[in-house]
Amino acid sequence: MADLDDYLALITSEHSDKPLFVAMTGMLAAPLVDLMNMLEGMPAQFDLDGAVGDQLDTVGEWVGLSRQVRTPLTGIYFAFDLDGLGFDQGVWKGPFDPDTGLVSLDNDTYRMTLHAKIAANHWDSTPGGAADILDMLAPAGSLVFLEDHCDMSITIGVAGKQPPALYLALLKNGLLSLKSEAIRVNYAVTSVDGAPIFGFDMTNEYVAGFDAGAWSGDQLVSASELDYTFALDGSTLA
Repeated sequence: MADLDDYLALITSEHSDKPLFVAMTGMLAAPLVDLMNMLEGMPAQFDLDGAVGDQLDTVGEWVGLSRQVRTPLTGIYFAFDLDGLGFDQGVWKGPFDPDTGLVSLDNDTYRMTLHAKIAANHWDSTPGGAADILDMLAPAGSLVFLEDHCDMSITIGVAGKQPPALYLALLKNGLLSLKSEAIRVNYAVTSVDGAPIFGFDMTNEYVAGFDAGAWSGDQLVSASELDYTFALDGSTLA
């Protein structure tokens, strides 16, 4: 950090004993010293890991992502079996009513999406590299994995703890997705909080068979909202 005294100390002996000269020099140099200190602190203000508010928005402009994200509208339109959205409660959805609304991301979530965009710019285009980045960005307890179907499509699965709806909106809007051009992306999210996704021929924390795995969907769905159940004893959906 620049200090005014460091520059006043450079005055030669011919003038250093002149108080008015020293005062005038200090008055002229002080704004320049303040400007140097301000400019020196600018990089820290726009550091991705420390920037907030308008500074983080500026970083987002450089990276190419806006803080405003479209997310599904929930808890508004009429629906059966949901408290507060039944008859005389929920709003009837018309043919031109929107399914999504704009949400302004908080600093931490916005920072996560910017990290994902930067990681995508450095991605080596391999499924393993994409899975590592998605897992790094996943909420605590959520297990994100990627399956390559080798038919120009992939599935991004989320097992374990169900992530927040906002995280899924970011994922489905492509803000956290890592894929090559023209690749179709499917999403599979466990319908039971804490459970793996149902599948055959494997049993692990990501995919499991009967009595352990849960149905998956492309959005958050609780077991009570599914229109089908297993009749198996001990099923997570029974």
